[in-house]
Amino acid sequence: MITGSAVVGGELFLTGCKTDPKPEPGITVFNIALLDEVGETIIPATTTPGAKAIKIGEFMKLIVTDCYTESQQSAFMQGILDLESSCEKMHGKAFILCDPVQRKDLLIGLEREAKSQNSINRIINKVAERVENISQKRDDPSEFSGLPIHYYTMMKQLTLLGFFTSETGMTETLRHVPVPGRYDGAMPYVKGDKAWAT
Repeated sequence: MITGSAVVGGELFLTGCKTDPKPEPGITVFNIALLDEVGETIIPATTTPGAKAIKIGEFMKLIVTDCYTESQQSAFMQGILDLESSCEKMHGKAFILCDPVQRKDLLIGLEREAKSQNSINRIINKVAERVENISQKRDDPSEFSGLPIHYYTMMKQLTLLGFFTSETGMTETLRHVPVPGRYDGAMPYVKGDKAWAT
């Protein structure tokens, strides 16, 4: 699930974060607290720490500010407002004031909405990219900038990326061996074993 889908802003793994100056998206302390709670709803603390333990809100702010394009930043920032608006409609109160069950219900609804919107946006983007490449006689598809994916998908991807690449996620939630040994393709699986971080 983590590695099987494209991560928004994934080009940062290949090219690093952008160094050209641009306006910051304006993620506030309140936004960071909200993103911490969204992350904690996606990966809650159980016998191991949850997303809030690694300050997932701060991580999201860093990636959105330093690595997202302006259109992705705008979609993300509007998404924070839309999430709060959806929560008000569903539960009559802000996300932070909701209990864990209400938060989970909201995010499940947003997950369904995101899947539907992302499917439509993918089709629109493919058609628009082909038309633009033909009209511009361009061969490099990386120059095309289409509709961004749903804001909830961004938040979920950043939560998974931030948590499972953190020291806490790798050493307390997953099994981590700093210097792995030889590969054993026939290693027996015991139900309940943690996934490997290495």
